[in-house]
Amino acid sequence: MMSPMKNLPMCQFFTNSRTYVPLLLLLLGLQQGLAQELGDHQYTTEAIEEGSRVYTQQCALCHGPQGALIDGVDLRRGQFPTVRSDADLRNLISSGAGEGRMPAFELRDDEMNGVIAYIRAGFDADGIAVKIGDPGRGQILFQGKGECASCHRVNGVGPRTAPDLSFIGAIRTPASLQRNLLDPATALLPINKSVRLVTRNEETIVGRRLNEDTYTVQVIDSQERLRSLKKSDLVSYEISDAPSKQPTTLSSDEVADVIGYLLTLRGLQ
Repeated sequence: MMSPMKNLPMCQFFTNSRTYVPLLLLLLGLQQGLAQELGDHQYTTEAIEEGSRVYTQQCALCHGPQGALIDGVDLRRGQFPTVRSDADLRNLISSGAGEGRMPAFELRDDEMNGVIAYIRAGFDADGIAVKIGDPGRGQILFQGKGECASCHRVNGVGPRTAPDLSFIGAIRTPASLQRNLLDPATALLPINKSVRLVTRNEETIVGRRLNEDTYTVQVIDSQERLRSLKKSDLVSYEISDAPSKQPTTLSSDEVADVIGYLLTLRGLQ
């Protein structure tokens, strides 16, 4: 049977029945909520780039490069236990999480807006625009002209003075790899900064941190030796803010080739 209301104009349909007025209000509310949600996820490239720098310097040590080191949280995929909006995220960052789970951060407005944009954009809003070249040419550049292999180790081959890149293609996005090549100072993770330690025995150790907890620190020293030291045995412990490497001198096409090669590095096959 055809409903007597079926052929009525929509406006008459709602005005003729009080029963359906709340439904109209609900639809309007959903529309406004949807518009707010869409507006909540629109960010500029500049904000995302600023957020990438803030995240690398302030957040990546605990949350990891891909934002998934904390149980139950995956920042890149937008999985949060208590966050539903940008305002929630802003409050969490500025106030911290209880019981010592996360400290409060005092960020400038542009830094706060940037890190929210970077997280909301999935860490790599511009990744699709990053040029990815030929992996074969990239491997030749990596081992030769680019001088990457002089510091980095891949699949058990090479020195340990810089981070091992054997799995880099599985944990970094194209945009992240590009930043590491073009602007390494802003892309360097805190755990990878060079350190200088002086022991109570007056031994000076210069190297790269591998791990650190409340009582100990593990480093690879300048002679590629693994050292584990108790902090109570140290007279001084300095972390350098100076970049350990300079921006690459490779051309844009060569950078694209190196990125193409790095994306193939996902551990021994």
